[in-house]
Amino acid sequence: MSRVCAICGKKPMTGHNISHAHNLSKRRWLPNLQKIRVEIDGKPRRAFVCTACIKSGAAKKVL
Repeated sequence: MSRVCAICGKKPMTGHNISHAHNLSKRRWLPNLQKIRVEIDGKPRRAFVCTACIKSGAAKKVL
C-alpha cells in the first residue's frame, strides 16, 4: 500500500528521533489515511484518503 492520499497527495514525512544525548535515528510520520468509498472522476471507488480531506469535504463520500 502506498501511503498517499488519493485526493491531496499527502505523503509520509521524514525526520529524526533525537535522544537526550542528541543521537539521531531516522523516523517517518505517516499520514492518517482511511479507506473509504469516494467519488473520483464521477465514479465511486474505494481509496485511501487522509482525514483532513474527509473533514474538509474535499472527498465526497458515496454510500
